[in-house]
Amino acid sequence: MLLCLTANHRNASLDVLERLSQGAPAATRALVDDELFVAGAVVLATCNRFEAYLDIDEPLTGGEAVAVESVVEAMAEASDVPVDLLRSSVAVHQGADAAAHLFAVTSGLESVVVGEDEISGQVRRALDAARADGMTSGELERLFQKATHTSRGIRNRTGLRGTHRSLVRFALELASSRVADWAAARVVVVGTGRYAARTVEAVRARGARDLRVFSPSGRASAFAAQHGLVPVEDFAAAAAEADVVITCTADAVVHADAFTPGHRVLVIDLGLPRNVDPEVGRVDAVELLDLETIRLHAPLEEFSAHSDARAIVGDAATEFAADRVAGPAITALRSDVLEIVEAEIARARARGAGDETEAALRHLAGVLLHRPSVRIRELAVEGRLDDVHAALETLHGLTVDDDGDALADPWSASA
Repeated sequence: MLLCLTANHRNASLDVLERLSQGAPAATRALVDDELFVAGAVVLATCNRFEAYLDIDEPLTGGEAVAVESVVEAMAEASDVPVDLLRSSVAVHQGADAAAHLFAVTSGLESVVVGEDEISGQVRRALDAARADGMTSGELERLFQKATHTSRGIRNRTGLRGTHRSLVRFALELASSRVADWAAARVVVVGTGRYAARTVEAVRARGARDLRVFSPSGRASAFAAQHGLVPVEDFAAAAAEADVVITCTADAVVHADAFTPGHRVLVIDLGLPRNVDPEVGRVDAVELLDLETIRLHAPLEEFSAHSDARAIVGDAATEFAADRVAGPAITALRSDVLEIVEAEIARARARGAGDETEAALRHLAGVLLHRPSVRIRELAVEGRLDDVHAALETLHGLTVDDDGDALADPWSASA
């Protein structure tokens, strides 16, 4: 059974998201290692969401409720969040709903800036990290691969294609009401990772020319050389001359004493956990634009997704569920046909046939299986698996050991 626990900008405070991003990944690792019912997990943590996708073995009736409670308690303890607060801050999706949610997330339909073009890469890297840690399962691999395919289809087939939306760009749009001339502004970027590179690109697109970079981990010089920036070693000195400071790093928290009272500067905090202490916003002449402020100003209409994007997500979730339900019937048919093919190959070999004959027979089997396999999936989507099972029994003498009513909730029974 697929299970998704999500805390995001719609249902959780920034403080809860920050704590989850720090503590919950380790808890998820422990669940996979220690709990028999968790077969795999992928954690997605971004600046506006924390999500855990779990592949649950459900040995008991009502096992999903036990799994949800176990996961919530483990994450609450690891993140130092009261369990009751976490329960109220987390939405739970199961089965086909979990698939639909991930497909929408990967396509940018659940982002602060709808249609953002960064989230699909974050989802892909979350899967890569889970693979590297040995935490994925076959079902999660299939789920995330389908999510990537769905996201690509939405960008190719809807008005979201090529719009280059991102949280960074939206934050800079908000900042533009405070920055009279980006070309004349001195900008200091804190951070040297992938997010910092995207930020530099977006700031330059606004016309900024004087860009400097500070790295608390000492990587400023290398990053500056790569991106044509000026490295700085003393952040306080650079901030005292800056018009805009943008933080996007996991390595530091900037405190109020780093800023000079009376010096007008706009500080944009794009980090989660926070890169900037909220007290910075109370320093005289310093204005703080953090994720909480940014998401409160996110436009609803300008960035609203097209209805056909949602339709594509719905279709993809239905197909994903149908593939799982249709799997036993397709496997039974393939096994029957391929057994016949293997026997024919053996007879052909006995008569002196070579590799070309074997290759031709295997190719023919694939061609013959393609159309009925597609049709079985189509009938599964239509809820007609009984017809599939009857046809296989009538034409091939095959009995499929599967629950034909499973499409409504194909994860309801143990795999």
